[in-house]
Amino acid sequence: MKIAKDFRWEMAHRLQCHKGKCFNLHGHSYKMQVEFDGATDPNTGMVLDYFDVKDIVGPLVDELDHSVIISDKDSILIDKISELNSAHVIVPFETTAENLVGYFLGKIAGEKLPKEITKIKVRVCETENTYAEDEIII
Repeated sequence: MKIAKDFRWEMAHRLQCHKGKCFNLHGHSYKMQVEFDGATDPNTGMVLDYFDVKDIVGPLVDELDHSVIISDKDSILIDKISELNSAHVIVPFETTAENLVGYFLGKIAGEKLPKEITKIKVRVCETENTYAEDEIII
């Protein structure tokens, strides 16, 4: 059985590795879908309660909402955003959609999950028509 929940947030970033417009600081309305595969609990009839999904994923999204996510190698942006006293999160990777998927997968898989959960899949949509996704078998 599979269940899924969608999350949305607003966030800015820039890609130092990009040779085009994405090198510039810009923002997106992100959407993420998190799927959990596993056996249905015979007592509850659920794979995982949607309230539990929100408790697991919600704080991760809340930390990023209306902030700037910055690679720890982007010292110029870190200094300028800090100078503005603006909300930001520093991460040890280039802030591509692909790397965000890995970030979320790692955080979610690190949570205490019911033993019945066998797979987690994360899809991060950076725009209406672009996304990256990956999954992890537990």
